Amino acid sequence: MQPISLFELQSFLRQVVALNFPDALWVRCEIAQLSQSRGHVYLELVEKAENDNEPTAQASAVIWQSAQRRLQSKLGAANWKALLQVGTEVLLRVKVEHHERYGLKLMVDDIDPSYTLGKLEQRRRQLYEQLKQQGLLGKNGELPLRPVLQRIAVISSETAAGYQDFLQHLGENAYGYTFKTSLFPAAMQGALVEAEVLKQLRAIQRRVTAFDAVVLIRGGGAKLDLAGFDSLALCEAIAKFPLPILTGIGHDVDETLVDLVAHTALKTPTAVADYLLQHNLQFESQLLELSQFLRYQAAESFHAAELQLSTCIQSLQTIPQLLLARQQDKLQRLAAELPLIARYQQQAQVQKIEQLEQICQLLSIEGTLQRGFALVSKNGKPVASVEGALTGEKLEIEFKDGVVQSKVV
Repeated sequence: MQPISLFELQSFLRQVVALNFPDALWVRCEIAQLSQSRGHVYLELVEKAENDNEPTAQASAVIWQSAQRRLQSKLGAANWKALLQVGTEVLLRVKVEHHERYGLKLMVDDIDPSYTLGKLEQRRRQLYEQLKQQGLLGKNGELPLRPVLQRIAVISSETAAGYQDFLQHLGENAYGYTFKTSLFPAAMQGALVEAEVLKQLRAIQRRVTAFDAVVLIRGGGAKLDLAGFDSLALCEAIAKFPLPILTGIGHDVDETLVDLVAHTALKTPTAVADYLLQHNLQFESQLLELSQFLRYQAAESFHAAELQLSTCIQSLQTIPQLLLARQQDKLQRLAAELPLIARYQQQAQVQKIEQLEQICQLLSIEGTLQRGFALVSKNGKPVASVEGALTGEKLEIEFKDGVVQSKVV
């Protein structure tokens, strides 16, 4: 075979490409690398297997400055920036060219954002089902909010307008509440969102006792800007975080997966600030209601005690007089009854004495002799038993009407 030069080979390939690809093509791919120079955008495009991260195809592409200006005007600056992110799946319309010196090159002249949005939505639904199966939806929302939220860890971009709005709204509140906010800066769009937000969550967790809640906020932007917040790793970290996490990612219609696993999802950073103010206001209102209730209870107790004291004073003033009157009445009754009682007692004692005299009379020797008994004596001394009367001795027997002499036989 006759050898040919490299230039001849490249020229032949250029002709083959030109003949087979005369018109622009729509190509599905993923942006693997991106760089800009002199207004031109240089891309490395790849296609990966479904369950493998290794590329199955790769090509270089360029968006010339004129095409960039046209596409940026057509798509809008926000969508343009969101689409051109490493890791984004895109549908590009390209003109295939081959140059003898620079080789195969794809010239991009259009981008279909609906394809990227569709892919993101498909991936979002898959991740949603996975989070649901893991029981992570609403898990962070089970954490109780502290009665007062003042020490706030803020994850945001320092230059984001939403962050400044948040600080201004908190600082200029009409209630005079003070807040201590600590910024943990992170990218709020693009490929770095997941890594930087996870890094800051870990930093906050190391100081978890220093904060009452975490706020994740960013300003408004295109729908594609929210892709970074549909991250499985980020959702898992937020769902399992030990502090309540409030989100204000700056979108009015769409919800990200981060919103679904956060404690409370609000539309904008300003709405998050309002939520904090209203939460603290509710606690203050409860304190005021409790204070009013305590004052009312104290007044009621004081009034009841005052009435009781007044009643006691009246009783102390009245009861001695009543007692004195009762004692005086009792003394008067006793004074009236005493002579009668004395006479009754005297009569009773006289009667008792008479009864005793009668008993004494009956029990005397004379009374005994009158009842038919006799008194036996020997030598003037009473004989109480048979043993005192010996045979042959003389005894005197006294009856009521006389004395007789007898001899013991």
